[in-house]
Amino acid sequence: MIMKNLLNVLIVPVFLFCSFQKESGLAQKGYLKAGNAVQKGDRIMYLFFKADKDPSGREKIVLQDSKILEGRLKLLPSFDRDEMQKGDLIITVQEAGGKEISRQLVKNPLQPELEVYEKEGVSRQKASLPDAEFSVRFAYSENIRSVKIEKVAEDGIQLLFTQKL
Repeated sequence: MIMKNLLNVLIVPVFLFCSFQKESGLAQKGYLKAGNAVQKGDRIMYLFFKADKDPSGREKIVLQDSKILEGRLKLLPSFDRDEMQKGDLIITVQEAGGKEISRQLVKNPLQPELEVYEKEGVSRQKASLPDAEFSVRFAYSENIRSVKIEKVAEDGIQLLFTQKL
């Protein structure tokens, strides 16, 4: 009994000591890196918009707020022209010279697709809203100067909004 307690008292500190030594040794050699660690300079830009329709039925978009926060996007959104549907918005962030930095597709915020649960199962239906809020996020760059929003229409793409940041 005494020997068992003595063995436990000696072994537990040795294991703890060895585990801390192993971790600090890896960190000194540069082998230990956290996968989700934020590097200095990694930032995300959030843009918050409000969309509504004026009395004539024309859509109007207003930039409500923009924020730049520390972090890194895990997944960069891709832009696929094949996924565009009538009413969707194309948000483009540009440099000072007009060169495109990033582009995203946002489904029509004024006509969101909602799931309806019925006895037969789940179905999707489009709702029509008078106004809506939506946001986008981009990897931040010092070169970002403006944002442009275009709407996909039957006859092509219409420019709805442009603003310097």
